[in-house]
Amino acid sequence: MLYGFIPLRYNKLIGMILALFYVAAGASSSQQSDSLTILIMGDSLVQGFGLAQNDGLVNQLEIALLDKGINVDLINGGVSGDTTAGGLARLEWSLNDDIDGVVVSLGANDMLRGVPTKHTKDNLSQIIQKLKDRDLPVLLVGIRSIENYGKEYKLKFESIYAELTKEFGLILYPDLLSPILNQDNLQLEKYYQADKLHPNADGVLLIVDGLIPFLIELIELTKKKIDKLE
Repeated sequence: MLYGFIPLRYNKLIGMILALFYVAAGASSSQQSDSLTILIMGDSLVQGFGLAQNDGLVNQLEIALLDKGINVDLINGGVSGDTTAGGLARLEWSLNDDIDGVVVSLGANDMLRGVPTKHTKDNLSQIIQKLKDRDLPVLLVGIRSIENYGKEYKLKFESIYAELTKEFGLILYPDLLSPILNQDNLQLEKYYQADKLHPNADGVLLIVDGLIPFLIELIELTKKKIDKLE
């Protein structure tokens, strides 16, 4: 309201400053719109159960990418307790036209509940097929099985991810928790929360180090697909 009462020379100065501001804002908006958007679908391991938001997997992945000069918007599509059936049920409303690629990290809760491996594989197959129908590049993230249900179940469960990768031509990260589980057994408690199921902030950083090269591969594949379309 006071703008009109400022001397003319200051009016011009303010006008120039505002013009520069809007140009900068426009450039920032343009950069943001050019940025890729990757949806990371998963369960509590993706959602960040028990952690401060900044310590969660998705936030730490985004920070790691920025440290490498890669500006990508990562969407946290983790739902605590989710199974592959739950992921399939919510897939359609999790996707929008802004999504350029998808990370699928589901199956841990199927395994903990002893869901028949056929059901887990069928659900993941349907999820991946729906993503392929949208021409979305996919990074499939597996999980190591416990042995509570016997060695046969463990082998069948863990083979699901390799089989789907071969069938659909995906990028595969075989085991989300491998960076933690590959540590000295005596050190494992350092990387888990009190429930001994969910990683703490230090555990998340280990997972990020293991997962980031595969996420970058997905990003590069996504960029190539977009470049071809343009």
